[in-house]
Amino acid sequence: MNYTVTELKAILTEAQEAAYTAADAFEKKYFPDNGWGACGFAWVDIWGIKGNTKLGRAMKAAGVQQDYTRAFSIWNPGNYGGQSISIKEAGAQAYAAVLKRYGFEKAYAGSRMD
Repeated sequence: MNYTVTELKAILTEAQEAAYTAADAFEKKYFPDNGWGACGFAWVDIWGIKGNTKLGRAMKAAGVQQDYTRAFSIWNPGNYGGQSISIKEAGAQAYAAVLKRYGFEKAYAGSRMD
């Protein structure tokens, strides 16, 4: 993969829109009366990219930072304002799916309860 910063920003925007749409649809389908279930967090980790490579530097320039495990990490990619782990997971899974379509094969959704 050899994406420019502009291309990466477009991919990340597409992924965020998919995550937002998925989180919103999940909430409307499973929690229509504001009963959100368990609280928690969700994110997407992108593995296999070194921070000092051309792609790693482009990822950082596009606004994605590495976490302590050295994975590039995006927290709450669906930008959901509530606490439901299920809704956040739906967004993270949609975000990772878009990244995989663009060749980021090691993009995985993760979550944990609060």
